[in-house]
Order: sequence, then C-alpha cells, then structure tokens
Amino acid sequence: MEKRKKFMLSETDIPTQWYNIIAEMKNKPQPMLNPQTKEPIKAEDLFPLFAEELSRQEVNQTDPWIDIPEAVREKYKIYRPTPLVRATELEKALNTPAHIYFKNESVSPVGSHKLNSALPQAYYNKIDGTTNITTETGAGQWGTALAFAAKTFGLELAVYMVKISYEQKPYRRSLMQTWGAQVIASPSMSTKAGRKIITDHPNYQGSLGTAISEAIELATQTPNCKYALGSVLNHVALHQTIIGLEAEKQMEMAEEYPDVVIGCFGGGSNFSGISFPFLRHTMTGEKQTRFVAAEPASCPKLTRGRFQYDFGDETGYTPLIPMYTLGHRFAPANIHAGGLRYHGAGSIVSQLLRDGLVEATAIKQLETFEAGILFA
Repeated sequence: MEKRKKFMLSETDIPTQWYNIIAEMKNKPQPMLNPQTKEPIKAEDLFPLFAEELSRQEVNQTDPWIDIPEAVREKYKIYRPTPLVRATELEKALNTPAHIYFKNESVSPVGSHKLNSALPQAYYNKIDGTTNITTETGAGQWGTALAFAAKTFGLELAVYMVKISYEQKPYRRSLMQTWGAQVIASPSMSTKAGRKIITDHPNYQGSLGTAISEAIELATQTPNCKYALGSVLNHVALHQTIIGLEAEKQMEMAEEYPDVVIGCFGGGSNFSGISFPFLRHTMTGEKQTRFVAAEPASCPKLTRGRFQYDFGDETGYTPLIPMYTLGHRFAPANIHAGGLRYHGAGSIVSQLLRDGLVEATAIKQLETFEAGILFA
C-alpha cells in the first residue's frame, strides 16, 4: 500500500484554545521576581511593558485552556492548519525503520512558526490602544513575524536585530522593512544600553540579550509603546501550542503516536509548541514519550548551564526569571542560527528539565548543516 506523506486538516480544525501546561504541572515553575524587591511578579507589574492580557497569561497557573480570540483565529486561517509531513525520503536515506514526521511551519507568510505568537501579541496590544511596539530579533524570523502582525493590526514597530545577523541576512531585514518595520542593528548608539556595550566592546557583534535590552529601553521611553518578546516567556509558549495541538489530530489521521518529539531550542518557543500538547499525556501516565530539546553546542544553556534566577537581557531590565542559564552577560559565538544565540531557557522548559520530563542534547553547527543537507 502506498505510504501517505501529507496529513492536512481543514480550517474548521484550527484549535479554538491554546494549552497552558503550567496548570497541569505537578511542580510549577518558580515565579519571576521583581529585581529590586525580590517579590514575585504579579500581572499588573508587567502592564507597563506588555499588553494587559499577555501579562495575565504570563502568570496564569490555573487555567489549562485559554480561548483564542476570534480575530486572531481568523488571521491564523491565512496559513493554518499547517501540514504534518512524513519524511519518507529521509527514512530511506537513514535506512531506519523509524517513521519520521515533521510539522511544516514554513508555509506561513513569514516562513516560520513565529507568527503563531506575533499575531496574538499584536492583537492584544491593539485592543489596549497601544500604537507602537518594540522587539528584538536574532536571525530575523521573530522580527519578520512581528512586522507582519504589526502591519496586520495597524501598529508601528521598531526591531533591534542582532548585528551579526543584520549583516549576514539582509533579505530578512528587507522583508521586515517591506511590512513597515524600522530595523536597527544591535548594539546601536540609539540607546543607553547599546552605547555602553559599544564603548566597552567596540567589536561586539551583538546577542539576543543585548537586543532585548535595547528594545525594552526604547519601549519604556516611547509614548504609548509596549514591548513584545518572541520566545522564553510563558505566554509565548502558550501561543505556540497551536502547533502540537494540530499535530495531535494529524497523528491520529496517520494512526500513529510519537515515541520521540524533537525540537530545536533557543529560548523555547519552537520546542514548547510542538511538545507541550503531547507532554500532557506523558504527565498523566497515559503515554510514554521522550521529548528532546536540541540546542547549539556553542550556546548550551540546557546541557551545561546552571538553574538559577537570571535576567532575560544583558543589561538587567527584565524581571528575574528562573531558568537554566549561561549568565545574562554570556557572549555567544557567531553561529549562523542567530535565533538560538540566547543565554537562557524559558522557565517552563527549565522546570520540566529539572523534573526529568524533557531531555536536552547539544549539537555542533557543522553537524546540523550536514543533517540539513541530507534532509533537503
């Protein structure tokens, strides 16, 4: 019998809710802390920086299901549901009896999964009356996604793009500008944080931690402006679960269930999105599945970092986050995967790793290139 390669859902199958895994975790992540008082952060403490509903989602530990606004779901229909594809040619090349599936998020208008969170973040800012947002981007995928979302919901956007990627990936920059975003190489002279880093390290090629500092600083100094983050935070992981929720239905169509779920890992958005919906069945004991976060060997926060409270940015503007971290001043190597050059892991994945519910592996850059060429 001929093997089926693609498993497609209809628009009516797009999930109506995101999955909040924290509500069902036995050991919940420790709270973010106010760096001055060391007191747990409450939703209202985040209102100056984030949209109000995003702030509430960030600290929600009780509701396992969060409704997707209809306006966001309508925009999801532009590219969702995304295909689940069986990689039969890769199976042959590897001469493996394993059945390999991948969720193809590249069909989105921006070419990645990042739009899954960019759209709701732009929407929630719009309904709050926000007119401007700022963000950071590494390789450009998150910046591109937020540029599309900001254009969709009528917001002005400034993007601090890590300098090495700004120079390596000019077409990502052009795409952001096509959708109306202002793109600034980070570190820059436009912020106090950027000027200090340039003064201290004139040849520094930037990092996500630096770009986050600059984006937060601009947001706090611009009227009617908020900040948006593309990974790490709980509400970002929440939005990305739409990937795994669709994949669950598609695996049912394939009449299979995964033994192993793998995702690349920078701050956690991609890995969380594909794994959390499946992980809930492992947490209840219904299924036994391995969950593997694949991180770059040059930025190995999960495999070699320490679990502690740390800042999410280089300067120390963010709340203190419980995470596996290499230290917020860690200067990552200039690897090609700019979006993975981040010092810390999101608090949810960090707690799951501590509890042995997920595992991590670090992979060298050339090995990933070789595997990517084989896959292609």
